[in-house]
Amino acid sequence: MMQPTPYHHVAVGTGSRHVHVSGQIARLADGTPVAPGDLAGQVAQALRNTAIGLTGAGATFDDVLRLTFYVTHWAPEQITDFMAGVERVAADIGLPLPLPPASLIGVDYLFQPDVLVEVEATAILD
Repeated sequence: MMQPTPYHHVAVGTGSRHVHVSGQIARLADGTPVAPGDLAGQVAQALRNTAIGLTGAGATFDDVLRLTFYVTHWAPEQITDFMAGVERVAADIGLPLPLPPASLIGVDYLFQPDVLVEVEATAILD
C-alpha cells in the first residue's frame, strides 16, 4: 500500500455498538459559521464538532474506524491547508496522527455555500 500517507490504510474493529457521526461542519451549536473562507479553520472546527458527537455517544477518536472528509472544489494544492486544520486540533481532541483510515472526497457543493468541509466518522464500542 502506498506510503507515506497521513492516515492508516486499514482498521479492524471489534465490538457490538456502532457509532456513526454524520456530516459535521464548521458551525457552532447555535449555527454560527466558523472560519468562513478558511479551509484549515473549517477542518479544525468540523473535527471539534465530530469529537463532541463521539463524546456524546461515549466514544473517542481511539474508537474511530473510518473518517470521511468531503471538501468543496478540491485541488491537490489544498492539502497543506487541510492538514494544517487537522494538526491544529489533533492534540486537543485526541485525534491520533496518523489518522484512522480516511477518505477525502472532492465535491462541488455542500450544505451551504460557505461550507468548505464536512466530516463523517464511524466508530465501534464494546
